[in-house]
Order: sequence, then structure tokens, then C-alpha cells
Amino acid sequence: MGGIVLTLGYIFATIAALVHVLIFLMESVFWMRPAVWKRFGLRSQDEADTIRPMALNQGFYNLFLSIGVGVGLVLLATPTLNFGASIIVFFSVACMLAASLVLVITNRRLARAALTQGLFPLLAIVFLVVYYAIAY
Repeated sequence: MGGIVLTLGYIFATIAALVHVLIFLMESVFWMRPAVWKRFGLRSQDEADTIRPMALNQGFYNLFLSIGVGVGLVLLATPTLNFGASIIVFFSVACMLAASLVLVITNRRLARAALTQGLFPLLAIVFLVVYYAIAY
């Protein structure tokens, strides 16, 4: 049972990391495409131009969190580092979840985006907490 719960935690952490890489691409690489900035609720190219530096920075935050999850998952392949690696994964997905909560609290219209950003980190946290509660 514990192995399945832990595996599910890692699967959702991996999905969360991949979603945040996608968000990075939208905010930092493809931002100037109208189809992208319109997804963020902007109405004009002028608004997109104004927000571009912030979106670029925010995109890199998402990328760095994804890297944190990825590094933690890679370290899990080393049996002596499992607990420390789990902390890295947990911290990274907790940051992703917190960012999704900030998003929905500051703009209720972005609830769908917040759900997309926060669902898999939340599931990863739930399964990791359950696993460590059972294991220890």
C-alpha cells in the first residue's frame, strides 16, 4: 500500500512539473502570441507588452520550481538520499500549490488557471503526506 501511495505522489509531482514547464513556455517563450496572452485575461497587445517583463520573470519561477521537482525525483534514484529528495519534491510542489492559491485569491476569474496550476501539486502533497504518515 505504501509503495503505491508514494508512487502516486511522485506521478502527480511529475505531472505538476510538466504543467509548470508548459506555463513557463507560455509566459516566457510564447507570451507575445495573442492566443497566449488572451488566456491570461489580457485584452490588447499593449497590455501584453506592458506585462511582458513580469510574465517572463514569472515563467522562469515556474521553470525553476519544475527543476526542483525534477532534481528531487532524480535524487530519489539514490536510495541513501530518498528522504532528502522527498523534501525537495515536497517543497517544490508546495510552492506550486501556494502560487495557485495566490492566483485565485487575487483574481477569482483565474480560478480555472489556478486549478490547472494547483491540482497536481495538491494531489502530490496528499499522497506524499499519507505515505510518510504511514511509513513513519
